[in-house]
Amino acid sequence: MLFYLSKLLPLFVYPLGMACVLLATALVIRRNPQWQTRLITITLALLWLGGNRIVAMTLARSLEWRYAPPPGKVAAIPHADAIVVLGGATRTPGYPRPTAEVNEAGDRLLYAAWLYQHDAAPYIVLSGGAAPWSGPQGIPEAEVMAGLLERMGVPETALLLETGSWNTYENAEASLDILKTHNIQSIILVTSAIHMPRAYATFAYPEIAVTPAPTDFWVSQAEWDYYTQPKLSVQLMNLLPSSQDLALTTQVIKEYIGMVVYSVRGWL
Repeated sequence: MLFYLSKLLPLFVYPLGMACVLLATALVIRRNPQWQTRLITITLALLWLGGNRIVAMTLARSLEWRYAPPPGKVAAIPHADAIVVLGGATRTPGYPRPTAEVNEAGDRLLYAAWLYQHDAAPYIVLSGGAAPWSGPQGIPEAEVMAGLLERMGVPETALLLETGSWNTYENAEASLDILKTHNIQSIILVTSAIHMPRAYATFAYPEIAVTPAPTDFWVSQAEWDYYTQPKLSVQLMNLLPSSQDLALTTQVIKEYIGMVVYSVRGWL
C-alpha cells in the first residue's frame, strides 16, 4: 500500500495534477466569483511556469549538472569492477511492438554498452523488477534490458541481473547483494543525469566505491547558451509553454520529492 501511495500522492503536487485540483475547487466555489477567479489565475500561472522552457531547463540543470564533467571537458572513461545500470529505460515487447524498445531514458543502455565495449568494466549489473504500476506485462525490466544489450553486442556472460527491485532504494539494496556475491568492490553507476543525485546518494555504501556516470541529459551547454541568449525571437518562443517542458518540470519535481522522502526515511 505504501508503494502505491508513494506513486499516487505526488501526482497532486505536480503542476498538471495541482492544476486539476485547483480547477475542480474553482468549480465547487462558483458562488464566490472572487476566489474562483483567483484559483483560475493561479492555475494558468502554474501551467505557464511549469511549461516554460527556461524554468524547465533551469530546474533540470540544477540536478543534471551536479555530476557532469567541468565545462569544456569530455568525461574520461571510468574503470571499475562492474557497471550498474538502473531500470526505467525500456518498454517491454507486446502488440503492436515487434520487440522490446527503449524509452526516453534508453541512453542508459546505450552508454552502458559503450562503456563495456571500451573496457570500462568486465560486468554489467542490470537492476529492475516488474513493478505492479509499470504495466500489465509482468516481465522484470532487468531481463528486457539484458535482451537489448545482447543485441548491442554485450555477451550474456557479462550480464548480472537483479529482478526484484521496484524503486531506486531497492535497486541499491538488491544490487549490493549481487556485488558482494561476485566480490565487486567498485562500480560505475549509470542512470539518467536528472536521477543521478538521488541514485548516487542511495548507492553510497562504504564497502563499494561508486563512480557516477550520468547520461540522458536534457540540457546541454549549447542548448543552455542558445535559449538564454538575449535575442528577441528566441525569448518570444521561450514565453510559450509546451507539454514537453511541463513534463520535464514534473520530472524534476518528482526527483526533488524523492530526495526529500528518501532523506526522511533514512535511505540517503
